[in-house]
Amino acid sequence: MSGLVTGTFRSLRFFNYRVWFAGALVSNTGTWMQRVAQDWLVLTELTHHNATSVGIVMALQFGPQLLMLPWTGYAADHLNRRKLMIATQAGMGILALILGLLTVTGAITLWEVYTIAFLFGCVSAFDAPARQVFVSEMVDDDHLANAVGLNSTSFNAGRMVGPAAAGLIIAAFGTGWAFILNGLSFFVVLISLFFLRVHELHAHERSVKKRGSVFEGFRYVWQRADLKASMIMLALIGTFGFNFAIFISTMTVRVFHAGAGRYGLLSSAMAVGTMGGALLAAGRERPTFQLLCMGSGIFAVGCFFAAIMPDYWLFAAALVLCGVSALTFANSSNALMQLSTEPAMRGRVMAIRLAVALGGTPIGAPIVGWVADTFGPRWSIAVAAAAGIAATAVGMRYLMKHENHRVFLDGARIRFAPPNNEATAP
Repeated sequence: MSGLVTGTFRSLRFFNYRVWFAGALVSNTGTWMQRVAQDWLVLTELTHHNATSVGIVMALQFGPQLLMLPWTGYAADHLNRRKLMIATQAGMGILALILGLLTVTGAITLWEVYTIAFLFGCVSAFDAPARQVFVSEMVDDDHLANAVGLNSTSFNAGRMVGPAAAGLIIAAFGTGWAFILNGLSFFVVLISLFFLRVHELHAHERSVKKRGSVFEGFRYVWQRADLKASMIMLALIGTFGFNFAIFISTMTVRVFHAGAGRYGLLSSAMAVGTMGGALLAAGRERPTFQLLCMGSGIFAVGCFFAAIMPDYWLFAAALVLCGVSALTFANSSNALMQLSTEPAMRGRVMAIRLAVALGGTPIGAPIVGWVADTFGPRWSIAVAAAAGIAATAVGMRYLMKHENHRVFLDGARIRFAPPNNEATAP
């Protein structure tokens, strides 16, 4: 057991990564508190259970990942990432505090939520690629896959605790205090960034500033069949599958007729699955494309079961499966792209990845919200299941066409037979 724990958490041997991990864990908890509180504010306090409005907020918050793509990747590859994150983390903390004060004083309106969500998304668009690539400066390449997995563990530990805490805070003190606590949590990350040992950071080759370098990442991805396939899979699931704020909130209030506490518990159930998936990912030496396909396939199955579950607790159990598979898919995509990309291009490739994964939300979230409003919440989850099936088909096509794999069923298991005919089962 000790060997497993040591292997799973081996990146914590690095001082800088330990400090960063601790600060990020606090901030991630606050971020998930805000996400749940923001959705609840719009759904129950500023509208009458209008899922389309929740979708619009999501679109405004994640849309800048796509709109500002060329410049966010350029900044991550050319600027000092630590200093860039100090600026972005401070900006997001201030915006969270403003949202909290407006809500606590009763001055908040739907349009102000829209505006703050958009501004938050703009700052986050510069923060996210720099934050993901910054991991490679705190650990060496041999530990990169593990560090990416532990980052997901931190993110999903916050996802497990944050929603439940938000539900309790909303019930006890009001929605605004969840935003205020999140604003304060960003300053914990700022403290961790100031405490890093700068001389121990692993400096990587920086991109040369030249004409056209802003769009060089697009050309790089277009020439790589593996990256293109991964991006298409991400586009499908990111656009129509990762809309759990809509799925969980609408199922809570419309199907199960529950309140904020039960809503927080469902979000935490989802996080239990993603935490398990993150720990499994951290324990793997290197991810594979077959694992990416497995994640998308099981995601489709999990969403199908979630859509048909008849009661609250069975729905919560299905969300655990959705969480494990969603994290397996997302983390495999993240680690595969970082490990297979030149260090000088990582910022731009990761910015494109984030734009594809999150930038589809402005398209998918309003559509999924409309489906939930028009046909019911269960049909909106069925859309996510269909996206998972389509993504799996794209991944299998890549394996068969570009890596000469044979894909076949062995009983209930999907097996991949590589060119050496040694079949593997993910």
